[in-house]
Amino acid sequence: MIEQLRQRLLTLQRMPRIEAGPTAFPLGIPVIDTVLGGGLLRGALHEIAASREAHLAAATGFALGLAALSAPSPRLFWIAEDMALAESGTLHGAGFDAFGLAPERLVTVSVAHRRDLLWAMEEALRCRAVDAVIGEMRIGRIDSVMVRRLSLAATENGTFALLLRAAPPSDASTAASRWIVSTAPSVLTHGPGAPRFAAQLIRNRRGPAGSWILEWSDSDERFILATHDQSVAAPAFDRPHRQVA
Repeated sequence: MIEQLRQRLLTLQRMPRIEAGPTAFPLGIPVIDTVLGGGLLRGALHEIAASREAHLAAATGFALGLAALSAPSPRLFWIAEDMALAESGTLHGAGFDAFGLAPERLVTVSVAHRRDLLWAMEEALRCRAVDAVIGEMRIGRIDSVMVRRLSLAATENGTFALLLRAAPPSDASTAASRWIVSTAPSVLTHGPGAPRFAAQLIRNRRGPAGSWILEWSDSDERFILATHDQSVAAPAFDRPHRQVA
């Protein structure tokens, strides 16, 4: 019995602590922060997956927005598989500016194999000079032991860790949260508007799940709930002007 208790205590000591306070950062949306138990944990691993490959850009933008909120002017590592870069493209400085991030504080790494991606993420997470680490991977499974190692590495220095996936994974998750993200219609009928995201929280170690339509505010540099009403019918642009006698 004593040996079982000793093993249990050792297991608990190895588990990442889940607590509110300085280890969590709020999104600034009360309904979501309440569900998250005060905000997203910094010293933990989170997963973001596109609802399907066509929505990877939205998932990437959502990841950038969270990284921007995780620390003031964060120092960010972006590690991606070569195949992901070949099929989905590379990051662009203008996109970083749109989310209030400084491109000069970004380090990008490309790797040939999945094992190299996970190794590079773990090494970056153990560096005290890094605020956030994002690993972008193609479709596939991840060994649960490696996910555990990433979680522990993030906990050591309180680093914000994200796994970005091109499609919803089928493997079980031990991450602090798992999100499925897709694009949401713009508020403007014609032309692009502010970036909008349909964000679904499907795993939350600190509380319930949820689903929201979010919009990135350039002026506030944060997410807001998309509450703008769209007109029932757009005006006809090809209607001839009424002639006045």
